Amino acid sequence: MRRIVFGLLVISAIFAALVWAGEVGVGPVVITREGEQKIVLLFGSPVSVQTEPGLSLRVPFVSNVVSFDRRFLYFNSEPQQMQTRDAERPVVDHYVVWRIADPLKFFASFPSGMSQAEAQIDRVTRSDLREVVGTKTLAEVVTTEREQVMRAITDKSAASLAEFGIEVRDVRINRTELPPGTEENVYARMRSQREQLARKYRAEGEQEGRRIRAEADRDARVTVADAQRDADVLRGEGEAESARIYAEAHAIAPEFYGFVRRLDAYKKTIGAQTTLVVPPSNDFFELLESFTPKAAP
Repeated sequence: MRRIVFGLLVISAIFAALVWAGEVGVGPVVITREGEQKIVLLFGSPVSVQTEPGLSLRVPFVSNVVSFDRRFLYFNSEPQQMQTRDAERPVVDHYVVWRIADPLKFFASFPSGMSQAEAQIDRVTRSDLREVVGTKTLAEVVTTEREQVMRAITDKSAASLAEFGIEVRDVRINRTELPPGTEENVYARMRSQREQLARKYRAEGEQEGRRIRAEADRDARVTVADAQRDADVLRGEGEAESARIYAEAHAIAPEFYGFVRRLDAYKKTIGAQTTLVVPPSNDFFELLESFTPKAAP
């Protein structure tokens, strides 16, 4: 029993020693932790790649291990002046989110390590940024198409750096500023453009107003003409109906009709202060001459 316990202790000690040796990079055990990926080199040539957490073996003393980060990394580029399509030259600052997707390609492309890789990332993203910004105006880069610009830069940079074992997740523009000394000129030009647009919109508004007023006047004239036409029609129909009623009344009682018409004529022609000078034999007063008032009681 003691021998078994002693053997287990010896095995545990050996395992611990191997793990410690793997930790310091001198033993036959290679320990890959979460967020790491390692390449085992034998006489400078890769013999195995570990991209997942775990243990692996190597030949001690004649092989060495190169470790890389599996996580996404952040690289901030220095500000640079670029020219837009409308001949502006803003200073653009950007950063890159990237990671090592293929450690073998990455090691073969950048034997000097991370500084060499970041320099390549900076060159590629800077060139792609300059190319995309050159096809846009300053307003598009700053406001209207900012997201489209960054997406286009990300796609171009990802395609260019994939051959180096690099995965580009995102290229973002931190800020876009005008170079010193040009702000006033740019602002003056922007004010001039806005004033030109304002004049254009005012002219279009006045033209639209004249058109609306002309259409309203035309519609009003048409409406009045239609109303006048309808009134004339109704007036004619009323006069025709009146003539018909008069004709029927005359046919039924011609003497009474003549009497009523004569009274209407008197009412229309003889007022309170009216004086008429006519001969006694005038037919107009025939009704009055034939009227004999009754004697007072």
